[in-house]
Amino acid sequence: MDLLTFKLILVLALFLLSLTIAAYSTWAERKVASIMQDRIGPNRAGPFGLLQPLADGGKFFFKEDFTPANAEKFLFVLGPALVMFISLITGAVIPWGKSLNIAGISYDLQVANIDVGVLFIIGMASIGVYGIMIGGWASNNKYSLLGAIRASSQMISYELAMGLALLSIIMMAGSLDLKEITESQTHGKLWGIIPWVSGMNWNIFYQPIAFLVFFVAALAETNRHPFDLPECESELVTGYSTEYSSMKLGLYMFGEYVNMFISNAFMVVLFFGGYNYPGIEWVTQNWGENTAGILSIVAFLAKTVIGILIFMWIRWTLPRFRYDQLMHLGWKTLIPMALVNLLITGAVILAFGN
Repeated sequence: MDLLTFKLILVLALFLLSLTIAAYSTWAERKVASIMQDRIGPNRAGPFGLLQPLADGGKFFFKEDFTPANAEKFLFVLGPALVMFISLITGAVIPWGKSLNIAGISYDLQVANIDVGVLFIIGMASIGVYGIMIGGWASNNKYSLLGAIRASSQMISYELAMGLALLSIIMMAGSLDLKEITESQTHGKLWGIIPWVSGMNWNIFYQPIAFLVFFVAALAETNRHPFDLPECESELVTGYSTEYSSMKLGLYMFGEYVNMFISNAFMVVLFFGGYNYPGIEWVTQNWGENTAGILSIVAFLAKTVIGILIFMWIRWTLPRFRYDQLMHLGWKTLIPMALVNLLITGAVILAFGN
């Protein structure tokens, strides 16, 4: 198998994986809500309601596709398509596992191994704001426009805190390459004192404040509770997607769940060792590269799914912020926290080295 064929297979697998997890995140969200609210949740379409996402997807396709008469039709279609495209393409630079050996050739489980993977994801997330803004403006609806403006200001504000939190990880790893950041968490000593087994030298133990800032910013970036102001039904109908129907609305919703999946995968790479797991080097030496590679994929996805479930748990636990509270938290709390943490990280690295 040549490299191009392997990459095409990997792209297809990643595309299907993202859509599958996004679809079943809707099922899991309703199940988590039902458990926390002492009710049953989806249980009609298939065993345990497992076919409910397929039924919902089919329903979106067969609903009437309505476009407002005064809408900018090209931009009206471009908005949800851009959100979905940006959500999917960001997964291309994430290392989903260790390499696999096929016919004596080692293949990385990463579609595009670029030196500036962190900047690529942050840049794509910034472009994703345009999908929401375009949709709200092209609808020619004042409620949609208000929702889009609130979404844009929210996402831009929390991107600053997220970027500052990322700088601490970049300083420690000395690289913007996500593969190198992952490998830097394979072995080492906690604070240079306590030796870790291979695969457990995670950045969360060194940068808990950066993780807290990044986690809260990720909630805001994905429009999750308590930061779902852009889609605040009680104030703005459904925000920027008010005029959307059929599968165009479905793309906005799917894009949000894919974005949640990729955000948690990105968080796993930065703070939870990526595809590393306890004893990964021992498994590689004794059980072979392929066994270690398959287990690394399982470990990576398990960490990501746990993060998604925590996102859902928070949604059904905390009330929605007011908009002034949201902006106050971003500008007056998270950004100063990230700056102080960055200063401390720089001082520690200067004094003791990486």
